[in-house]
Amino acid sequence: MNLSKLMLKALLVAGFAFSLAACGDGEAENAGEKLDEVVTDAGNAVEDACEDAKEGMNAEDKDC
Repeated sequence: MNLSKLMLKALLVAGFAFSLAACGDGEAENAGEKLDEVVTDAGNAVEDACEDAKEGMNAEDKDC
């Protein structure tokens, strides 16, 4: 039982150390920001297309 607790503690410490090392890298943050930008741009494009379609159909409510 003591060995399993020791192994669990060692794994937790190692996991924490690796997570700190990954955060200092900055690549994950940059990738996340780029993904946010792509998703926002895609959402804006869909909204623009919807508004254009409603304008073409002379809809009263042009918001999407």
